[in-house]
Amino acid sequence: YSFAQMLSKTPRTLVQVDMTKTPFNQPVPLHNRWHPDIPPVGTVEQGEIFRLECIDWTGGQIKNDDSPKDVERVDLTQVHYLSGPVKVEGAEPGDLLEVDLLDIGALRDSLWGFTGIFARENGGGFLADHFP
Repeated sequence: YSFAQMLSKTPRTLVQVDMTKTPFNQPVPLHNRWHPDIPPVGTVEQGEIFRLECIDWTGGQIKNDDSPKDVERVDLTQVHYLSGPVKVEGAEPGDLLEVDLLDIGALRDSLWGFTGIFARENGGGFLADHFP
């Protein structure tokens, strides 16, 4: 594909998420680790533009409600959700793939974000020593 051809096409969505559902109840279930036994969510051609929707790393545990209790109560055993994997036609295990991220943005029905510093007793983090 030429760059102009790629931009003229609407990309195929391989993973579409529903923000009202948990990670494991998505139309394409999400996972929180890479493992060779996890099947691909789809196959793409080399150079194909496609879309993957993702949820936040907590799996939707933190809500758009301005409550710090959401951060305090996050279950850190249920985090790091991933969309994929994607099989690339012609790629073999061990191949090095070049991937261009053409757009990163919020979902239309979820135009907000968050950040948090976790207390040591709730998982800590690299800033726990500086901000106890």
